[in-house]
Amino acid sequence: MGQLNLLVFVSLAYVIGLFAVAFAAERAARTGRIKWLRAPLVYTLSLSVYCTAWTFYGAVGFAVRSGLEYVTIYLGPSLVMLGWWWIVRKLVRIARTQRITSIADLVSSRFGKSNLLAVGVTILAVVGTTPYIALQLQSVTQSFSVFAEASDGDFDQSSQSAAALWIAIVLAFFTILFGTRKLDVNERHDGVVMAIAVEAVVKLIALLAVGVFVVWGLSGGIGPMMEKIDASEIGTWNVNAGRWAGLTFLAAAAFLCLPRMFHVMVVENESERHLRMASWAFPAYLMLMSLFVVPIAVTGLDLLPANSNPDMFVLTIPLSQGQSGLAMLSFLGGLSSATSMVIVASIALSTMVSNHIVMPVWLSATGNGASVSGDVRHVILLSRRIAIAAIVMLAYLYYQFSGGGSALAAIGLVSFVGLAQILPVMIGGIFWRGATRIGALGGLSAGFFIWGYTLFLPSFGEGMIFSAEVLTQGPFGMSWLAPQALFGIEGLDPILHCLLWSMLLNTAAFCALSLVSFPRPLERLQGAQFVNVFQHGGSARSWSSTLAQSEDLMIMAQRILGAIEAQSLFRREAAVQGIAGLVPQPTPAFLDVLERELSGSVGAATAHAMVGQIVGGASVSVDDLLAVADESAQMLEYSNKLEMQSAELQRTAGQLRRANEKLTQISVQKDGFLSQISHELRTPMTSIRAFSEILRDSDDMEPKDKARYAGIIHSETLRLTRLLDDLLDLAVLEDGRVSLNVTLRPLSEVIDAAIASAGVLGQDTLRIKRRAPREDVLVRTDVDRLAQVFINLVSNTLKYCDAPEPELNIRVYRLDGQITVDFVDNGSAIDPKMRDVIFEKFSRVGETKAGGAGLGLAICREIMARLEGDIIYLPGQGSCAFRVQFPAELSLKTENV
Repeated sequence: MGQLNLLVFVSLAYVIGLFAVAFAAERAARTGRIKWLRAPLVYTLSLSVYCTAWTFYGAVGFAVRSGLEYVTIYLGPSLVMLGWWWIVRKLVRIARTQRITSIADLVSSRFGKSNLLAVGVTILAVVGTTPYIALQLQSVTQSFSVFAEASDGDFDQSSQSAAALWIAIVLAFFTILFGTRKLDVNERHDGVVMAIAVEAVVKLIALLAVGVFVVWGLSGGIGPMMEKIDASEIGTWNVNAGRWAGLTFLAAAAFLCLPRMFHVMVVENESERHLRMASWAFPAYLMLMSLFVVPIAVTGLDLLPANSNPDMFVLTIPLSQGQSGLAMLSFLGGLSSATSMVIVASIALSTMVSNHIVMPVWLSATGNGASVSGDVRHVILLSRRIAIAAIVMLAYLYYQFSGGGSALAAIGLVSFVGLAQILPVMIGGIFWRGATRIGALGGLSAGFFIWGYTLFLPSFGEGMIFSAEVLTQGPFGMSWLAPQALFGIEGLDPILHCLLWSMLLNTAAFCALSLVSFPRPLERLQGAQFVNVFQHGGSARSWSSTLAQSEDLMIMAQRILGAIEAQSLFRREAAVQGIAGLVPQPTPAFLDVLERELSGSVGAATAHAMVGQIVGGASVSVDDLLAVADESAQMLEYSNKLEMQSAELQRTAGQLRRANEKLTQISVQKDGFLSQISHELRTPMTSIRAFSEILRDSDDMEPKDKARYAGIIHSETLRLTRLLDDLLDLAVLEDGRVSLNVTLRPLSEVIDAAIASAGVLGQDTLRIKRRAPREDVLVRTDVDRLAQVFINLVSNTLKYCDAPEPELNIRVYRLDGQITVDFVDNGSAIDPKMRDVIFEKFSRVGETKAGGAGLGLAICREIMARLEGDIIYLPGQGSCAFRVQFPAELSLKTENV
């Protein structure tokens, strides 16, 4: 028993050392030397309260039982700090502006400062945290048991129960001493935070020391250790993706919702700048804590007997190798993990119980006692001390009734799922203005019920709450209501089964009830303040009455804040109002300031009720109505933006539809073009072949027949050459490889040449009208290319004009250095369906009179682009109604395209 006695002595010495650290920090805070107390590093180390005995001891056991799944417990918080730090930053900003003291206070304040909602969150937090505190008692008790067995001592069940009781008493005493020494309006506990930071270093050093011993002291280095891991089942990547995702989400949700994490991460936060270091330093800390988990697990399985408890490998491996000093250090690491969690969790829960249960009951019992003189701070402090003792004792009772034999990880996950039920309400409250108090109550109730029925109550074991028959077959034989096979879903892990149904029904009830219920005015105002906390720095105005007496308000403030702090507050506010002395006017603005100050000590809901007792109730002021109107205007503006976006999407859809129709037409024309090209190539080649064979085989042919056949062959050859020339010309133009021959020429000569080349002169099939004076302009351009465009337009008139007496009007205009030439005939207008594609390749408008391959207008478009001009169709004016525009003088940059 000598080693066990030494362990007790070391434990007491360690606890006394923590007392000394906490006392020193408290004294430094009182003297104003707080810069090093509230440094980013101290804040980051305080977040290690997440690493409890579960992660110190239980992670190894988790690895032995479930392989690499233990990583999810570290991965969830790391993802929050690395990827969701903006959520934490928003929570910190809300807590500072609204004087939030706990997670229950946050939810209560968001939903109209509803104390009923705060009570619900408090009860859920207490019930959900109780198994977790019991886990810490179990881990420390098992540590004592391990040392007792190593020294051949008798440490039976009764001894373990007694040890757990004494541990609970010591932890409760430490928490009461440093967590409730005074009523701090900021709810900051510098001594406790510094003690937690020291414990963070101790447990990290202890776990790393055991890991180093295992890898280099027992396994011979990293190489041999990796070989052991590869040979072990723990090192195999047998990953269940669904379970990994579920556990990672659960760890992330619990990291945000655990009362102790909310307390150190949000309430104890001194500055948002601290989050910059914590966002990367805390994941690094978690990485170091998990670094040697697998090596310790694999080594324990190799060295220790088969029936050894894997949760205690961190202790039993050093003891089995005679390393008592290392085992003692490991014990202190586990003790640090357990004590830090119990202390912070008890402080956070006692604050919630005091603010949201005890103080409302006290206010109700004392009637209008808010204005009665006398210091009530002792009532608050006494209630918190009793709450701490009661919470720790509840955990001890859970430890006793649950048998204390479950795996540490299993107990921790039970608590995680329970406290994760706050997540939908918390996240919805800070991001969704439409969330309501009714929705929050419905969601929390549904989630709490499902968690309690499917996981918490069954965790006591068969026969304690539920019989074995109810667990397997459901109540009254209704198998679909079996606690761990709800609604017929069987085969799921109990943790994931509960997580699935509780979060699903919780979120569904929260959203559905919020949509069908209407928030109260204060609830809407608080919602706007929370959601838009970065745009609105203050709190919503709750008061419009000015009938309160300043003396009554002073009496109430002194009872909660103390005489010195209350008088300082009143003097400061009187100065703000320009009043000399200690009595400011009870304006709505002053009432809001007073309420926020009181909420730092008793919570938002209780502070609201206490001020309401004196003021006589709350109402919505004109400023509040303007705020609601502004919020409605913003919603209307957002709705208008959505309508504009919808109209824009419709326009875009119409454009896409028209483009698709155009592409469809082009595709049809391409098919027609290929067919036409095949026909146009085959027809002259067939004629050439046939008549050349006749000439070859006919020796006695008459000279006139030979001349006629040779003429046919020649004309078909020219026809084939023109087709190939058009194809090559279009390819050259599209590739930009054309060279322009720029000359100076009168426009009238270009038009004359085009009409002559089109074969119109000397025939009466087409009458052409021109205005000679307008054509008397000089153009500096590629005259041949411009004439090619004109020839094509005149030829199209011959082909497509369906008027009995075809007529073509050629009109010339000149404006600002630009020349416009219109070619308009008196034929029928082109079908509107064809107007979008007439300039595309392969397009042919008419089939009766027109031949060719449909390349003319495509070539014209490319030519005009090279001449820095354009060609467009003039709708409704004729079958050949085109406008050609080009500069009077072509710029030099395109002379050699």
